[in-house]
Amino acid sequence: MFESVLVANRGEIAVRVIRTLRRLGVRSVAVFSDADAGARHVREADTAVRIGPTAAAESYLSVERLLDAAARSGARAVHPGYGFLAENAAFARACEEAGLVFIGPPPGAIELMGDKIRAKETVRAAGVPVVPGSSGSGLTDAELAAAAREIGMPVLLKPSAGGGGKGMRLVRSEDVLAEEIAAARREARGSFGDDTLLVERWIDRPRHIEIQLLADGHGNVVHLGERECSLQRRHQKIVEEAPSPLLDEATRAAMGEAAVQAARSCGYRGAGTVEFIVPGSDPSAYYFMEMNTRLQVEHPVTELVTGLDLVEWQLRAAAGEPLGFGQQDIRLTGHAVEARLCAETARAADGGRVDFLPSAGTVRLLREPEGEGVRVDSGLSPGTEVGTAYDPMLAKVIAHGPDRATALRRLRAALAGTDVLGVDTNAGFLRRLLAHPEVVSGEMDTGLVDRAAASLLRPSVPAEVYAAAALLRHAALATGGGAGGGADAGRTSGGAGGPGAPGGAAGDAAEAPGAAAGGPEGSGGRPGWTDPFSVPSGWRLGGTPAWTPHPVGIPGHEPVTVHVRGPLHAAEIRMEEQTVTSAATPAPAAVPDGAVRARLVPGGDGPAGLGARARLLLEYAGVTHVFHHAPDGAGGHWLGRDGDAWHATAHDPVAAALRGGAGAGQAGALTAPMPGTVTVVKAAVGDAVTAGQSLLVVEAMKMEHVIAAPHDGTVTELDVTAGSTVAMDQVLAVVAPHEPGATAATTEGAEGGPAVPAAAITEEASDAPS
Repeated sequence: MFESVLVANRGEIAVRVIRTLRRLGVRSVAVFSDADAGARHVREADTAVRIGPTAAAESYLSVERLLDAAARSGARAVHPGYGFLAENAAFARACEEAGLVFIGPPPGAIELMGDKIRAKETVRAAGVPVVPGSSGSGLTDAELAAAAREIGMPVLLKPSAGGGGKGMRLVRSEDVLAEEIAAARREARGSFGDDTLLVERWIDRPRHIEIQLLADGHGNVVHLGERECSLQRRHQKIVEEAPSPLLDEATRAAMGEAAVQAARSCGYRGAGTVEFIVPGSDPSAYYFMEMNTRLQVEHPVTELVTGLDLVEWQLRAAAGEPLGFGQQDIRLTGHAVEARLCAETARAADGGRVDFLPSAGTVRLLREPEGEGVRVDSGLSPGTEVGTAYDPMLAKVIAHGPDRATALRRLRAALAGTDVLGVDTNAGFLRRLLAHPEVVSGEMDTGLVDRAAASLLRPSVPAEVYAAAALLRHAALATGGGAGGGADAGRTSGGAGGPGAPGGAAGDAAEAPGAAAGGPEGSGGRPGWTDPFSVPSGWRLGGTPAWTPHPVGIPGHEPVTVHVRGPLHAAEIRMEEQTVTSAATPAPAAVPDGAVRARLVPGGDGPAGLGARARLLLEYAGVTHVFHHAPDGAGGHWLGRDGDAWHATAHDPVAAALRGGAGAGQAGALTAPMPGTVTVVKAAVGDAVTAGQSLLVVEAMKMEHVIAAPHDGTVTELDVTAGSTVAMDQVLAVVAPHEPGATAATTEGAEGGPAVPAAAITEEASDAPS
């Protein structure tokens, strides 16, 4: 066994590999870019070496810098993780030439299986069935188009050099074939440095099933059963499980043997995966898709049902040890399901489509689940800065149980107990997906997520979320504008009926303003005293206390003004926007003027009061709701519950208009759907465009998003160029309608409303955090 191993990766996979190294008594060496200087994998390693700036090309993708880090740290072997250089034969060869052991297959096997065209030809010769498609490499655009027409629509365009969904395009019409080939080449070139494509027949409603392999350097190859990876959005896996609910023992054995033959055909060593496409109506008619010559993101589900540590066996195989077991020794026990936690925002788009857009931010509160059968592989820690330079996957939540139903139930509960406040994630979406009838029954296919995505979004923000946000803001005002304050803040900040009294009856208003006495220390003026006129009590001389308005903004939704009257322990709330919904029934707690009784309940976890990152209890309309919350550092709050999270800010219409720029209030203003970089500009000011026409391309986290015209019109503003860095919701362009009075297809359908979040047609990143 090696004395020290350098982990040439970042995030959760680096943490995962380091965990096994520590258990085996092997010294771990982490590498990091400037963006990851304070990352969790850096802190958990025995040694950490800086390898360059944030850009992956100058750090994690730099063979020279990685080899230098190994030399400086004294590492004897390199574990590539997944993504980045994990399937790069040149890197594996460079490691060997530098006297380092590459913990993975031989360079020749990586080279062979990394070329999908050669891989298909090789396994076909070994008797493994393959998907019908183009033959030969280096096909021109015209040859690809001709092959696609010969196969017949629909077809799937795939980069030959990569995997994990990057650059894959499903084409159902010949009319868009040329444009899709160009886009697939562009993404393949950007992700792999190779724009070679192949085209395959698309199998409608397929299942994606893969076989896990282990091979040593002594000729032993075994399979560890299968994983079902059919729950994908835009060709990227988001939920995986083992074993598959589709396969019987005979089909499992046949597919396993086919995978073993594929591994033998290329002289494989280490852990690898052979992926198959399987018609749901006939599991016996499976086809080889590709072989991944590395550890997979979803390897934990196999570990949980087999009891084997795959990273350990990667290390042992690389060290020359034989496998300590044969095929007859492999047993699958129970069922395991994994969900990938990603930094992304799901937004409804035209035509019932849902766009999954990368998000960024600072992790202000982190709550990872625990419990029987629950495992979390995570690269997160409080304070982590999540940017757009790398893959959006943050962590994996995995659950194991004696049967599939138990594993699914445990995973849903684990996701409900997950909070990553400060960054939008897909935790709530995943929890609802796992409760979908087709998932529960096991009758899913690779298109299910895209078909069902719109139904898995929350259509609106619950009323209790707005209420909690408003009361938190009210508490901050009651204590002099700070972020602190407790559930009883302001209760003693004034005499009965005075301005410092938070909402007394009209008859109590006779006491003079100067009667206010006492209050939270440090809440304004001298210690132990509160300026009575700074307290949001609504006090009026000789009249009914006034409402205090709190305009609350939540991204993706119209602002809602929440009116609050009374103390935090017994407030009345009235909402101006009537479209918000609540699971609670307000009738029992209703009060005059259409208001609802609400209060912040003492007993949260935060010892420092409401300003702390804490558990928040809100009683709204007679029902107590439990949130976790964290201040955003700018006067707003993040609120989390059951895997969902909302970023509630104090909405300022004037500031919003200024921030949005000149086009923000115009019909047809196209905004950036995420923070990223403009890579392509296809239009200019003055161009006449048609609805759906591609105008720009924005890229973030290796995902490409096409910005399209919302209607026929003329480009009147275009404020970016190729290479421009843009912020989320920044106005990129404005398309004025051709017909006078025509209305843009905005989110709210009204001129002067929010700008149009640009339609995003995405091709997802790989299943690796690279």
